[in-house]
Amino acid sequence: MSHQPDPRYDIDGDVYVSPRYLAGTTGFGDPALAPLLDLGWERHHDDLGNAYLNSPDRKIRLGYIPEGDDDGLWRINAYQDPFGAPTWGVCFNDSTPTEFVRAFTTVLATAYEQGPDAYLARPISDHDEHDPFLAVVPFLKQGWEIDRPQRGVFDVQAPDGHAGMEVTTGHLDPAAELTTRDARWQLWAGTSIDRPAWYATASTDTPVALLSAVTQCIADPAPLLRWRQDTRSYVEGMAQLTPVLPPGPPAPTPLDVQRAVSSRRPAALPATSVPRWSTSSRPALPGPRR
Repeated sequence: MSHQPDPRYDIDGDVYVSPRYLAGTTGFGDPALAPLLDLGWERHHDDLGNAYLNSPDRKIRLGYIPEGDDDGLWRINAYQDPFGAPTWGVCFNDSTPTEFVRAFTTVLATAYEQGPDAYLARPISDHDEHDPFLAVVPFLKQGWEIDRPQRGVFDVQAPDGHAGMEVTTGHLDPAAELTTRDARWQLWAGTSIDRPAWYATASTDTPVALLSAVTQCIADPAPLLRWRQDTRSYVEGMAQLTPVLPPGPPAPTPLDVQRAVSSRRPAALPATSVPRWSTSSRPALPGPRR
């Protein structure tokens, strides 16, 4: 049987992708680097084209690594001691929508300006500001549901089942959290968490404010703008693509309306051609009788 194309995806040019977590990466890292570069963070590149940022106090490091050994495109670590082990680490893979990474770096820039008490703040249960549950709230407000309850795992999924967040409880290996997907927090989108289109991980002590910035961005119902040819194949059959229509003509102004009405009126006759009559007019004289 021949495959019949779905007319919903037989479009070209710019499109809006909804839900936004199925949009995929933009392919450009600059928007997510900008909030930190605006603070004057040092940037350098290696011979492969990977970019590395360091905060002025060397306590936060970001790697944008398109030529790395795995699909971890973005790796961000924070340190209590610049020469010690990372206090927390976050990873976004190479298909993660760039807007989600920018949401993280934007709040990270704000936290850095506030000082170590902000960007090294550990999650604390039942704490108004640092309760880890706060990172889940944006999803629940958009109708995401707690799914597959099981011991040691707290899982929340989108209504369509194509995105979710998994929170692991209990003890975890700190080194594994920084180098594998076995981290405290894992965000994903696609067909399942085992075969995600993109994923992001965050280790145990990642500040709640940074996690919440990402979950709020993911839960936002507004679509994301993409070039149709750049959308991933997994989008078809799951996401809604809406073409961006070219702008129409501007609405007419009152002056435009007045000119249009005037152009449709009949031209006025010359004053000399308009017959006039009044009570003072003399009656016409009779003609000569034959």
